[in-house]
Amino acid sequence: MTETSCPLCATHNENILWCDALLRVIRVDDPEYPGFCRVILNRHVQEMTDLPPHERARLMQAVFVVEGALRELLQPEKMNLAEFGNQVPHLHWHIIPRFSDDAHFPDPVWAAARRAGRAHPVDAARLAQLISRRLAAS
Repeated sequence: MTETSCPLCATHNENILWCDALLRVIRVDDPEYPGFCRVILNRHVQEMTDLPPHERARLMQAVFVVEGALRELLQPEKMNLAEFGNQVPHLHWHIIPRFSDDAHFPDPVWAAARRAGRAHPVDAARLAQLISRRLAAS
């Protein structure tokens, strides 16, 4: 996959909660998981070890800030953090709050649904505010 064919190299139709020169935080449009976010590196890099240490640290700091903000707002049972890139080899992290009454719990969100899930709405403006304030302070 090249930069021109990579769906994460461009920012079309993303719900961006926060962005700087290195990365962006987006909220994923998934009605079953309204708190689902991604932290996406702004340039086309495939693996964490392709980054210099200071960029690795900044990327993980953003992942942890998003996790903390989601935990504060939603009080989920568990947080799932994942970095795959098998289908889209562009460095990005999934941050997914999990609830015992979501459609897939305790299985991964990509598994077959066990039940109809119950939505846990998130205040996107408050989430963006928490993320911005915490990343600016770090």
